[in-house]
Amino acid sequence: MPVVDTGTPWENPLKLIFAVGFACGCAGLSSMPLVAEAVPVRHSVMFQGKVGGRQTTQRGTDGRVTVDLSYRDNGRGPDYHEEIRLDDGGVQLAHTITGKSTFGAPADDEFSRAGGVARWKSVSDSGSASTKAAAFYVPVDTAFETYAMLARAALRQPDGRMTLLPSGEARAIRVVSREVESSGRRQKLALVALKGLDLQPTYVWLTDDVEQRFFAHVFPGWIQVIEEGWEATAPAIEAAQVAAEKEWLEQMAARLTHRLSDPILIRNARVFDSEKAILGPPSDVYVFNGRVAAVWPVDTGTPDAATQIDAGGKTLLPGLFDMHDHSSAWGTPLQIAGGITTARDKGNDNPTLFDLIDKCDSLRYVGPRIEPSGYIEGDSEFASRSGIVVADLDAARRAVDWYARRGYREIKLYNSIKPEWVAPIAAHAHDRGLRVTGHIPAFMSAEHAVRAGYDEVTHINQVMLNFLAGPKDDSRTLARFYLIAENADKLDLDSRPVEDFIALLKEKGTVVDPTLAVFQDMGQRHGELGKNYAVVASHFPISQQRSLKRNPMNITDENQERWRAADRKLVEMVGRLHRAGIPLVAGTDAIAGFTLHRELELYVEAGIPAPEALQIATWNGAKYTGTLSERGSVTPGKRADLVLVDGDPTRDISAIRRPVLTMKGGVAYYPSEIYEALGITPFVEPVRAQAVSARAGGGR
Repeated sequence: MPVVDTGTPWENPLKLIFAVGFACGCAGLSSMPLVAEAVPVRHSVMFQGKVGGRQTTQRGTDGRVTVDLSYRDNGRGPDYHEEIRLDDGGVQLAHTITGKSTFGAPADDEFSRAGGVARWKSVSDSGSASTKAAAFYVPVDTAFETYAMLARAALRQPDGRMTLLPSGEARAIRVVSREVESSGRRQKLALVALKGLDLQPTYVWLTDDVEQRFFAHVFPGWIQVIEEGWEATAPAIEAAQVAAEKEWLEQMAARLTHRLSDPILIRNARVFDSEKAILGPPSDVYVFNGRVAAVWPVDTGTPDAATQIDAGGKTLLPGLFDMHDHSSAWGTPLQIAGGITTARDKGNDNPTLFDLIDKCDSLRYVGPRIEPSGYIEGDSEFASRSGIVVADLDAARRAVDWYARRGYREIKLYNSIKPEWVAPIAAHAHDRGLRVTGHIPAFMSAEHAVRAGYDEVTHINQVMLNFLAGPKDDSRTLARFYLIAENADKLDLDSRPVEDFIALLKEKGTVVDPTLAVFQDMGQRHGELGKNYAVVASHFPISQQRSLKRNPMNITDENQERWRAADRKLVEMVGRLHRAGIPLVAGTDAIAGFTLHRELELYVEAGIPAPEALQIATWNGAKYTGTLSERGSVTPGKRADLVLVDGDPTRDISAIRRPVLTMKGGVAYYPSEIYEALGITPFVEPVRAQAVSARAGGGR
């Protein structure tokens, strides 16, 4: 369906971030009252064009709003019931939320404001604050309608700024206007970006009229929430949002990307030898034309460089590999800030991913090199609707061919693939030269999947289900998490079944992608800050901090110790795999950049020496993406994908959290600048490149 452009995208987005509000000659809308709705407004929640749930909003004439949201994707999803009362400015006087969150934890949030005092209690925290000025409460778990309410309330403020509770501030930015048309109807829309809630903007589409009704929310490549009856316009709305956001991201990249004059000398760095897993002596590293040109002992030659970076004895590593990413335009800068120069995407919307790869490769976006896995899922009521969803074996073979023709090096099979399909799919993929990775399909054991041709098992829970899942347990559901939480503590890792399975992995050369960090906080109590992000959370926006203080699973007094023991058992299992010679790769499946640092810390907790943990995140990453000839070590001739770290991570693995410079193909990025651009307080001062006088043979 057509989208009519009625405004210039972003205008000057970098200026708008700080200035804003409801510019573009439409400020008059900010003073208009809310309009009562006589009938409920329903929104379809869609994944790859298929409806997976609904949001229903009923607005009364007295400022009361009732919202119900329920959807399912990939066998999981929330069920929220919300009761809200708004004042004349559209800010909550009361807001209660009940139900359950995506992974089954209770959704229990209550807010009230009276007499100039606001009080709240959630699964994450509780508190109170004086509220002389308008302040909007952001719940921990909430429906999409809440963000539309925040956008409307903020746009009513003169500068588009809204104080948040418990703390912080949001900025509402009117991005662009559009008009959609469907079945003879036309609707004017405004895209509004909310900054300050998360590590990326939150977008809502409002009707561009007096009502400012919530119309749509889109997370490109994944979810489309759109007013019922207008579903056919969803692809065009998503395309308009992507086009508008592109300008913002490209301007940010232009500001954060530092192209340096060749030759580049990184002086006095201790270079990590990823092949041998040892830290070398102080060295001078020369970079030319995007590649490592020479690695010499420090000060052994006459300096010949147009650009010099004084490492001051800091540690230089090959760029890190995140081997389990679901790449996004706002996640890729976090990877670079974290020293990650290659990310293996383990499942995405294919057109969205192709565009993102192009943008990162061309440096129009800040981001790593992306190595995609060809995602293949079986069609079922539990299907994860990403990549290619197939209904039969022939379609699966065609999907393998589709990926092979596009240069993929591997495929990833998912939960709803039928067990009897695995061996023929794997054989076909191997014939095409592709590795086979993925989840273990429902009602199949990891042992059978490995024997059927899996080259790699994704997630440590998929390994452990080999011993903990029965023939009737459906791993397409939340059972794949709760079976681990409830039973992993009782698994005897010295038992014959475990020893035999590890021996099978070794015999077959099967790789394991543990993603330990995403399971590590199963025993986290609500209100506690989980270990994964404890040392960095204070640098995040307040809403992100609050979300880290709740367990998405249903933790209770009765199961807490059992689940914490399960956490420890998963860590112990990864250590055993490594000691048995099972190849590991370091992946995250969570917050980009930060989670890889935690993953490596967990490997060390598992008994893996820090240098070997770094080897897993560098050499192994390159080896199992088929890029070792180009990446994975600081070697002359390889691409200058490098990260300079403040400290010695071979002695203290947590030093990996302090990158001071990331280089991708000889192009420099300063992590502190990236974090500031994303609303994150920087962690350490950068080491900046300095131009030096031209010398004979220098420059190009």
